[in-house]
Amino acid sequence: MKIFHKIVLISIIGFILFSCRDDFHFEPSSGSDLAFSKDTVYLDTIFTNIGSSTYNLKVYNKSNKDIKIPSIRLAKGESSSFRLMVDGMPGKSFENVELLKNDSLFIFVETTVDIKQQTQGKEFLYTDEILFESGSKQQKVDLVTLVRDAIFLYPQKFQDGSYESLQFGEDKVYGFFLDENDAVNGNELKWNNEKPYVIYGYAAVAPNKTLNISEGTEVYFHRNSGLVAFSHAAIHAKGTIEKPIIFQGDRLEPSFEDTPGQWDRIWLSVDSNGSFENVMIKNATFGLLINKNENPVNIQNLQVYNCVENGLYLVAANVIGKNIVTNNCGNAALRVDFGGTYDFTHCTFANYWNRQNHTAVRMDNGDGTNEFALKAHFKNSIIYGNSNESLFLFPAKGTTNFDFKFDNCLIKFFNSGNRFTTDFPYSFTNSVNYNNCLIAKNSIENQPYFLNTYKNQLMITDKATSIIGFGNPIFAQSIPSDITGKSRTNSADLGAYQHVSSTQD
Repeated sequence: MKIFHKIVLISIIGFILFSCRDDFHFEPSSGSDLAFSKDTVYLDTIFTNIGSSTYNLKVYNKSNKDIKIPSIRLAKGESSSFRLMVDGMPGKSFENVELLKNDSLFIFVETTVDIKQQTQGKEFLYTDEILFESGSKQQKVDLVTLVRDAIFLYPQKFQDGSYESLQFGEDKVYGFFLDENDAVNGNELKWNNEKPYVIYGYAAVAPNKTLNISEGTEVYFHRNSGLVAFSHAAIHAKGTIEKPIIFQGDRLEPSFEDTPGQWDRIWLSVDSNGSFENVMIKNATFGLLINKNENPVNIQNLQVYNCVENGLYLVAANVIGKNIVTNNCGNAALRVDFGGTYDFTHCTFANYWNRQNHTAVRMDNGDGTNEFALKAHFKNSIIYGNSNESLFLFPAKGTTNFDFKFDNCLIKFFNSGNRFTTDFPYSFTNSVNYNNCLIAKNSIENQPYFLNTYKNQLMITDKATSIIGFGNPIFAQSIPSDITGKSRTNSADLGAYQHVSSTQD
């Protein structure tokens, strides 16, 4: 208690001394004594009617006197779609703002814009100005943001206050079924590139229904959202090299460009079906989860980046994959659980996650029973990353249901500390499982010399002489062009890309 009394006494004395100052006098701003941290505040792209992040502007009093700014206001006044907070107070206009000599204050800026009130177009550059006025003199800072129109898909709210939900076993999740005859959006089972799609919750394809996604479509998921095909439903995403389909989070600021875990996953559930061609999936928790499908899911020219868990997560699935590229996944770039049937040609399963305990490819066959038998074939592919061992195999004990083969592949496997025996499944000299493969046993031999793993540029470069032209031409015939459309018929390099110059930007 004595300490508390002392603090109170000191505070009272300080207040009295401060109140008794006779030199604390604010003069009106001259209109030229302010400086700003930036001439223009660029707020990043936002979707219509969705609030922006908060941006800041720092205002400096560059004079040697205490000043009072007569007016700080938005040029468009109360009708402006921008919002300000000055000295802790929200509003759109402020009067007599005090600023000590050689001091500064922060102005925080946000916006929410209804694009339909501004234009009938798909994009609109919305602008305003912050005006700092003193009599006839004026200083200003411009405000700029790009607004995009979008189709918003989300669960409906019922009269009792509850929301649509989806049933997964015993659990209910915030989600909804896509409707062929929605009153607002029309046919929600056909997505195109007219406008971006913004998803809240889980968008679901009902049993016996098919979602078709056309070239150039952009899909943005809010936090804890995803896309799921129920049993006997299908998702077909068919992009082109020039106009790929992109799935990503709905945070459009540059700082979120490559941030993992912004949304959940794309999920083909048990007995569903699908195909993915010229598609990019990024910044999810799980990229693409395929669970025990009967008919093969065809995947071609797929890129999966920045996933908290797994890029491709395949559970007792059936997949044919060509020209697949992965990187930056917290668990595995490709994870196969409980067996399944897989055929991968010219894939680059890379993983350069920035923390430990990850790998490029991980496979098991569950308890080893026939139900979970594994049959996997990798051809002309690269399995590599920044972990010492980029391939983890977990056959069930005493089982023969672990059938795998790597043909003409590069595999990074240092066997650090001799933790792994050279017997099955890591008997790299056994041509039954590893036929004509390059094994990178240290950091020098058989490097792929990727262009820039930090930027997810997984093209091998001309320095990778041991793997250039190492692909089996018979396998290359099944996919004669790389993921960019470059021919590999004359000489097939390993992985999804034909090599590029190491000096390429």
